[in-house]
Amino acid sequence: MTKKGSERIKRWYDDACGTALAMELVGERWSMLIVRELMFGPRRFGELKAGLGGISANVLTQRLDGLEAAHILKRVKLPPPASVQVYELTPWGYEAEGAIKALGAWAARSPDHDPTLPLSAASMMLSLRTMLDIDRARVTPPMSIGFAFGAESFVARLADGDLPIVRGTGASDVHFTTSPRIMANLIYGKWPIGEAEAAGELVLRGDHALAASFIDLFHLPAKAEVE
Repeated sequence: MTKKGSERIKRWYDDACGTALAMELVGERWSMLIVRELMFGPRRFGELKAGLGGISANVLTQRLDGLEAAHILKRVKLPPPASVQVYELTPWGYEAEGAIKALGAWAARSPDHDPTLPLSAASMMLSLRTMLDIDRARVTPPMSIGFAFGAESFVARLADGDLPIVRGTGASDVHFTTSPRIMANLIYGKWPIGEAEAAGELVLRGDHALAASFIDLFHLPAKAEVE
């Protein structure tokens, strides 16, 4: 990190521990969620704001400036015909995925975790990468899975125990058209596919048995025992 960038980081702790620095980098409200929203590629300002319910334009601007100063993200102008500014993670910024996944998996064990709260499309996709049962995924035949959440689309490729996910459209063995909230209910609440279709909450194209086998690869962790 350059001296200039380091000087612009808000210092909260007089502590050389990497955890303390991580909190100074992404510990302000909304900062880590902005990084989460950018995990699947560049986003416009309005797209980020839409994915972060409750954030004001002023706060979003401040957080983007801070994350840019910390070299976690950068501003990029798309070439014509788009010619618009987007925000995307730097290569080092993308490395935060492992930390976010680990923190999310740990927090999901809290008795206070409420899986019925709203979540963004990016949050839903990152949860799949977090909660995938790797051992079962290794013995599951490869498949491609498409997702459409309103204007946002993703394609996942399950193979060899891994689940890379990218924004966009493409050929898939099964394709879910629904909302992130309903997708979470299917994945973690195990709402039967047929019931979701009958309720008009899901359009599923492709092999239903294959879709069910994909859903079976995910489970929320057991809640932690607390006194």
